[in-house]
Amino acid sequence: MKTTRIVLASRPTGMPEPQNFRTETAELDPPQPGQALLQTLYLSLDPYMRGRMSDAPSYAPPVRIDEAMCGATVSRVLESTDPALQPGDIVLGYGGWQTHSVEYVNYLRKLDPAAAPLTTALGVLGMPGFTAYSGLLTIGQPKPGETVVVAAATGPVGATVGQIAKIKGARAVGIAGGPQKVALLRDKFGFDAAIDHRAQDFAEQLAAATPDGIDVYFENVGGAVFDAVLPLLNKFARIPVCGLIANYNATDLPAGPDRLPLLMGTILRKSLSVRGFIQTEFLHQAGEFQAAATQWIADGQLVYLEDVVDGLDNAVAAFQGLLTGKNLGKLVIKVGD
Repeated sequence: MKTTRIVLASRPTGMPEPQNFRTETAELDPPQPGQALLQTLYLSLDPYMRGRMSDAPSYAPPVRIDEAMCGATVSRVLESTDPALQPGDIVLGYGGWQTHSVEYVNYLRKLDPAAAPLTTALGVLGMPGFTAYSGLLTIGQPKPGETVVVAAATGPVGATVGQIAKIKGARAVGIAGGPQKVALLRDKFGFDAAIDHRAQDFAEQLAAATPDGIDVYFENVGGAVFDAVLPLLNKFARIPVCGLIANYNATDLPAGPDRLPLLMGTILRKSLSVRGFIQTEFLHQAGEFQAAATQWIADGQLVYLEDVVDGLDNAVAAFQGLLTGKNLGKLVIKVGD
């Protein structure tokens, strides 16, 4: 079996460019005991992949040069050496940016195509949804009547954060880029307020939308968005730090004065709780998340939006768009039928 794959050809400086990748065809070894041969149907594109392209210290090893880019996948089983899976079964795995892969069965999760659209296993019912659930409820701990603010709010994590906040009785304020996304926050996702971070008076609009201050800020962005949030945080506010996409392509330290004393002083003065996290820390909650999110979707309390791009050959351009906010909802590449 051959696979067509996109490998990391060189490490990007700043925004990843097409020359940092290479498309190639390679032979796959036959599946060994405990493995299965898979055909990729859908590939998830997520912001964390930018970090994996770098060899800087991180919470996970970088993708090696000439190695296929990593990524969660929904795949069809073509061949299995383990009776737990049969040809034709659909599974959630980690096949990466390629048309076929060989993976260990123990690391695959069988999906029921009749239970939910397959793409939801990469979004609202997958890692992004679980990231929102575990980070918000474990670290943010929103209480009825509190104000929860989330950046990158139309993305699969942010949209889920805001909706779960409302389910828990809190007020949800979303921050996104552009009028179309702001409208989606109000009209589709039901946020109580939505702010365009590209507006010249963004900081003033955010302050007006949070007259009682901010109790939970779910951080996905950093940069100028966090600058506007910081003075509005209430005493004992909680900040789950999920991502900092505004800085992912940075090649230098930000210009201007050193703002670390302001940040640390605010943390001290307001008794803030700031906690970075990776969703794998909370995998013991995965079962309860699946049950709760599935029910919320059935009840209409949790809705989702997907941006499906056809063709593995469009993955690099789609990923560039993800880093600049061009996608609407969870970004998925349709790889096969």
